[in-house]
Amino acid sequence: MNKIKSAQALKKILTELKKKGKKIVFTNGCFDILHPGHIRILRQAKEKGDVLVVGINSDTSARKIKGSMRPVLDGKARALNISALECVDYVVLFKNKTPYTLIRYLRPHYLVKGSDWRHKDIIGNDLVEKVYRVKLMKNYSTTSIINKIIANWKKCTHQKKY
Repeated sequence: MNKIKSAQALKKILTELKKKGKKIVFTNGCFDILHPGHIRILRQAKEKGDVLVVGINSDTSARKIKGSMRPVLDGKARALNISALECVDYVVLFKNKTPYTLIRYLRPHYLVKGSDWRHKDIIGNDLVEKVYRVKLMKNYSTTSIINKIIANWKKCTHQKKY
């Protein structure tokens, strides 16, 4: 099954699932370099309902948030990585800086974000029944991973030429 859907196709699917009484959970992010912190949030998000939808920032959207050097992986690659996870039911790319328009369009029951987000700052909290915040794993962030790669690369290139 292809889990990567357009917003329009996903709206139809979710409408049918809601008619069957399924609870829809939504989370979002850039998911640039997949790491254990992402896996934790996605697994815990799935536990909150029946269907997990993951909104992924498009390349343009990610650049607006993360800067011109990001994302490292393009949107199709990031969507494919997330869709390969068993806990994820559907993936949708969105172009806006925030997922507010997408959340308003899809109307999930619940939102899940990391504990680094204050409840009042979670985009779309006014559109859902409940918001859940998941405790973050220490020492895991895409930025810290990128910085470690850069530092290690610099050390390595002083020793060897590639």
